[in-house]
Amino acid sequence: MSAYPNPASFNILAVDDTPDNLVLVQLTLEREGYLVRLASDGQSALAEIQASPPDLLILDVMMPGMSGYDVTQRIRQAEANLPYIPILLITAHEQSSVVKGLDLGADDFIRKPVRIDELLARVRSLLRLKYAIDQRENFVSCLTHDLRTPLVAADRMLTLLQQGVYGQVSSEAHEALGNIIHSNENLLQMLNTLLEVHCYEVGEKMLSFITFDFKALVYEVVQELFPLAEQKSLTLRVVWQADTHEICGDRLELRRVLTNLVSNAIKFTETGSITVQVQRVDTELQLTTEDTGEGISPENQLLIFERFRRGTHKQSGHGLGLHLCRQIIQAHRGKISCTSTPRVGSVFSVCLPLDPSTVSELSCSS
Repeated sequence: MSAYPNPASFNILAVDDTPDNLVLVQLTLEREGYLVRLASDGQSALAEIQASPPDLLILDVMMPGMSGYDVTQRIRQAEANLPYIPILLITAHEQSSVVKGLDLGADDFIRKPVRIDELLARVRSLLRLKYAIDQRENFVSCLTHDLRTPLVAADRMLTLLQQGVYGQVSSEAHEALGNIIHSNENLLQMLNTLLEVHCYEVGEKMLSFITFDFKALVYEVVQELFPLAEQKSLTLRVVWQADTHEICGDRLELRRVLTNLVSNAIKFTETGSITVQVQRVDTELQLTTEDTGEGISPENQLLIFERFRRGTHKQSGHGLGLHLCRQIIQAHRGKISCTSTPRVGSVFSVCLPLDPSTVSELSCSS
């Protein structure tokens, strides 16, 4: 069995509308040394989770108002702002759908009447999973931080060497140092992106939601990247069709998304054009980037937003950029998608809510 800290280091939230069931679960787990919190309905459970995420959620399926399925779905939809929480569903009905519960994001299922030994075994199993995931995330965090410091120092030293601060540098050595600096910068950028992804995935990313001029941001990013398109003789243009310029969101993070989408379109397009179009669709602002590049195969379109999923193009990066874009857009309660036709081009679409109250609710929890 995988080792993990003593039970007292874990806090478990048990949710059931029947007090006797809660008392049974509480006494059983506290006798083993676990810290146990209780909630009698789905809304109370979500409030508890928002205030202090538990290490494990034990959740009754059949509850009035908000069922265990509903709570599970709400938690998994908010994963961008929460650490990973294993969910153990409990039901008294044979006809309750195990498949439905697992598809909605539950990790395990147990039926009433609950056998004490089975409950404890499943709790131990899910807490081992939780511990392993937390250890992995801590390792990623430490790795990115520890590697970043020497890379930054090396970048500064290499730049000084290339500038001749420590003595004259031949043209050959100057070119070689330039290549090393470029490779070092790429690695540093990858680490920074990995660190950003990590922060989103463990719920540590703090977003600053303000109302700002989104149109100005779009033109700012396009103007900044225009020289890259010009070098390849590509047409890069903006078509603004929305009746509003403002949006509520984190300007810096949305700038990161725009820069990634437009720079990708330029990188993967050899001839033709890139069009950035913005329009209002009902209560959302929709931004699309359409290119005339080589396109993406149908199978890769299904995976393109997954972490470390690299494309087949020779200039494909480390497979984190689009994954981070999805994390950012989901944190804004938006949607990002891709449609593409091989040898014709690709269209990336971002939809963001226009209603400030919709985003402000998220801002309070970010």
